[in-house]
Amino acid sequence: MERIRYKVLVCDSFAEKGIEKLSSIFDVTYSPKITSQELLSTIHDYDVIIVRGRTKITKEVIEKGENLKIVGRAGIGLDNIDLRSAESRGIKVFNTPESSTNAVAELTIGLMIDLARGISRGDAGMKQGRWLKDELMGSELKGRTLGVVGMGRIGTRVAKMAKTFGMKVLVSDIIELDKGLLEDLGAKEVPLDDLLSSSDFVTLHVTLTDETHHMINEQILGKMKKGAYIINTSRGTVIDERALTKALKNGWIKGAALDVFEVEPPGPSELVELPNVIATPHIGAQTKESQELAAMLLVDKIAGALLS
Repeated sequence: MERIRYKVLVCDSFAEKGIEKLSSIFDVTYSPKITSQELLSTIHDYDVIIVRGRTKITKEVIEKGENLKIVGRAGIGLDNIDLRSAESRGIKVFNTPESSTNAVAELTIGLMIDLARGISRGDAGMKQGRWLKDELMGSELKGRTLGVVGMGRIGTRVAKMAKTFGMKVLVSDIIELDKGLLEDLGAKEVPLDDLLSSSDFVTLHVTLTDETHHMINEQILGKMKKGAYIINTSRGTVIDERALTKALKNGWIKGAALDVFEVEPPGPSELVELPNVIATPHIGAQTKESQELAAMLLVDKIAGALLS
């Protein structure tokens, strides 16, 4: 008997190698700019839908996907997928959290170096014909303290990288951490308040939940070490942007580097325009290597579920 040829809709940008591998197994429609209305009118034809962060898999999409068996997310976060609706329909949801670990960790370290040395400010000044040498007295990472909030894959990778710079590493998480790992990293686990008051740099690597929504608020920012920096490459709503703007304007902390925002793209933003803020457009996983790995891993997971 001939095997069923499942139909797959790829809604967002997807690595070419992944499309090639998918197409060798399934009937694939690649529509990276599909609108929400177009999706609703066509989803009934497909067994599998693949997204990244742009396309929202809402309850309505799932209800109209009468043949839908799998939702695949090429990346980490699942906050653009209605997981409860998918579960109620018996639809499997796969993602690839392992694919972007190194890419996001490297960006985090890059942003930390930029904050410490004023690289972006110096570049902008040069382009404006301004020589800001006297204003850009930076600091070295060696000997400084990095506080890592959230010790999953990315947080652990950042801590390992920071160790090679000769940084002291403090970590905090809601789950019990492996003592052997902490020993290997030369890291010390401390309560969040202690981490905030002792760290020269604080980097956030937590998932978005009800508990982590606005976990960095005015009260928390007030506990940070004066002259410290905060880096967020996790999810935008982990930080209360109004509170962060106030903290930066009032000098509670020295600066911030943000790759994620409460609304993306943020549009006109007082926070983004502050001179002591480095802002990037959610590029944490935007490397060729990360995108290819995400695509290939996701194809393998989907094929394993449907063809095994």
